Amino acid sequence: MKTLLLEIGTEEIPAGYIDPALAALESMLAQKLADARIAHGRIQTFGTPRRLSVTVAELAARQERLTSEVLGPPRKVGYDSDGRPTTAAVKFAEKVGLSVNRLGVASTPKGEYLSATVTDPGLATTALLKTVLPDIILAIPFPKRMRWADSTISFARPIRSLLALYGGGLIGFTLGRIRSGRTTFGHRFMHPRRIKVAEPAAYVEALRSGFVIVDPVERRRLIAEGAAQAAASVGGRVLPDEELLGTVTQLVEYPTVAVGRFADAFLDLPAEVLITAMREHQKYFAVVDAGGRLLPHFIAVNNTPVQDMAVVVRGHERVLRARLEDAKFFFQSDRETSLDTMAEKLKSVLFQAQMGSVYDKVRRVQGLARFVADQLGGDPELGVQVERAAWLCKADLVSQMVGEFPKLQGIMGRVYAKAQGEPEAVASAIEEHYRPTYSGGALPETAVGAVVAIADKMDTICGCFRSGLAPTGAADPYALRRQGIGVIQIMRSRRLAFPLEAVVQKSLSLFDGEAGTPSETAAKIQGFLAGRMTSILVEEGFAKDTVAAVLGVPAESVPAVWSRARALQQLKSHSDFEPIAVSFKRVVNIIRRAEDFTAGAVDEGLFAHPSEAALLGAFRTVRSQVQEDLHLDLYDQALARVATLRAPVDAFFDDVMVMAEDMNVRRNRLSLLAQVAGLFDTFADFSKLSA
Repeated sequence: MKTLLLEIGTEEIPAGYIDPALAALESMLAQKLADARIAHGRIQTFGTPRRLSVTVAELAARQERLTSEVLGPPRKVGYDSDGRPTTAAVKFAEKVGLSVNRLGVASTPKGEYLSATVTDPGLATTALLKTVLPDIILAIPFPKRMRWADSTISFARPIRSLLALYGGGLIGFTLGRIRSGRTTFGHRFMHPRRIKVAEPAAYVEALRSGFVIVDPVERRRLIAEGAAQAAASVGGRVLPDEELLGTVTQLVEYPTVAVGRFADAFLDLPAEVLITAMREHQKYFAVVDAGGRLLPHFIAVNNTPVQDMAVVVRGHERVLRARLEDAKFFFQSDRETSLDTMAEKLKSVLFQAQMGSVYDKVRRVQGLARFVADQLGGDPELGVQVERAAWLCKADLVSQMVGEFPKLQGIMGRVYAKAQGEPEAVASAIEEHYRPTYSGGALPETAVGAVVAIADKMDTICGCFRSGLAPTGAADPYALRRQGIGVIQIMRSRRLAFPLEAVVQKSLSLFDGEAGTPSETAAKIQGFLAGRMTSILVEEGFAKDTVAAVLGVPAESVPAVWSRARALQQLKSHSDFEPIAVSFKRVVNIIRRAEDFTAGAVDEGLFAHPSEAALLGAFRTVRSQVQEDLHLDLYDQALARVATLRAPVDAFFDDVMVMAEDMNVRRNRLSLLAQVAGLFDTFADFSKLSA
């Protein structure tokens, strides 16, 4: 067994493309080899801005042999009455490459058929790779692809070379106008010449001699170690930034770390401004002291080693100084305009054609945030702060600072709000209302921030649905799924006990006009949010039928959904759960199948058997206990009490005929079951349980 090496040499690929491309390359190659029945060992990927590479250790020289039985025509068709082979048998033998006398007979449920044992010895791996590798290369996914010159193929950037070796042998194939070979290229400036690779095992060191560290894991480690040493040399440490470290790793082939300095006067700017200016435009790491305060230094990662690093550092400092001067000017200019004035300017900023300007959105968010605050009750100051924060939450979008550094939206709003004397809760909420900004991201830490975040996200969700912009399986341009999950996570984490349905209805009422009837739009939004809860619950390990049952009844609040799911999951773990579920399902199904029935009051005078009175008495006792348990948020205990109704329910079904001929008796019994079913519906739709 030998090692396979494939390298795709290119022009500089964007840093964000490389890791996903390498993951896809590894996955597709593993799948292709499995499909081709080629055994192999470890698959390892390498990459720099100018190459994507993969090695496969212990790759078998041939496909695995495959022996299979092939069925032919029925025996009575394959042989005549004298037992001689017919034309059908001869043709079948020719098809499988055997002589007629080597055919067998196989018994099947449909009768006896001619059969043949066929062995596929497999092809040579090198022969298969000549077609497999080009297909894989062209299938690597990228956010954007391009064509170049008169080439008929597309890739992230123009392909300049292809290196393909199996052991010491060349795998020859053509891609576009490029023929695979056994050479690669070194560093663009330090070693632009071709480098011959004798075998895959020599690949990493061959490139190292050409000033290319091709292993991204090694490159990342070298950068991290170099940055730490550089920061320590000026009495600080690197501000942790794994995302930036990953980006820089894929921007260079031969990292060289340097530390620079900027004027102390710039430390008067907010730390977020300095960090963003260094990070976003220049890809510099910030340096902080032991207490986490910014120092007037930065770490730059260069792609080329030089003799006089001081010259390079002065260049970095000059570029950064210009950036920070701009930031200082923007900050000072913004401070001359109040956030209220900025908020008024939002009238000229379009949010979405059918949803109006950002100013229109802010006004809706204000109204919805106040509604949510009122649902929480209690603190009148919360409502005042929520309205103020909602009014100012988008104001910084028209600031010069956010115009230059869009990632500072919300952050600058908080900074400017504190500077103009807004309460701490209001200022914090301006930044927090965007949270969570990504899956698993931080949630708002303050009550005001949580309320405004819910209002902002629900306004976007409801506005998009009423405008026909709901997400599809292939597209979600307004990130509604992420925003829906964010709403649910916030309500759950802060145990906000009010129905989402009320927020949806209020949000829709704040728009002028409706696309379709409000009930239709609201139902779609409710279904969308239920879908998000389903996804989260299943990811957390709840059984799918438990989730379907819990979400099959109206949810009084998001926290209650989780409480009911935990209680039902616990009840399902009991050994006697199955008969409980069967009894409860029977109650629910009888009510649903009853035609022309409207539940009414139960008339005890119509009872014909003691089991009817026993069920009503047990129901009333359990209902009272359940109401008290739910008031104390004791869902597990409440559902356990409901489970005790199984015995009187079973006795009821054993002793009486629900669908009695006397219509008054029938309606009375159905009304009794409807009350019992209503108690079940406090927790779940038991008809959706698999047990």
